[in-house]
Amino acid sequence: MKKERDEMTRREAGNTQCTFEIVVKFQQNATWQGHIHWAEKNQKQSFRSVLEMLKLMDEALAENTEVEQRASWEN
Repeated sequence: MKKERDEMTRREAGNTQCTFEIVVKFQQNATWQGHIHWAEKNQKQSFRSVLEMLKLMDEALAENTEVEQRASWEN
C-alpha cells in the first residue's frame, strides 16, 4: 500500500522541483509560525502553522491544478 502511494505521489509531482527557504520565527500552540520563500518565483509568504506551510509547498509543486485552500501564494 505504501509503495503504491509513493508512486502515485511521484507521478502527480512529475519532474517539478522547487526550492524553499523556511524561516521559523515562533513556535507556539505546538506548531510553527514564520515565512517561506519560494526561490524560483522569488515570492515570500507568511504561514501560521506547519499545515499551512505544507499547503503552500504542495500548491507550488502542483502542476496547473485548481486548488481551493486558504493558504495561497496569490495575494
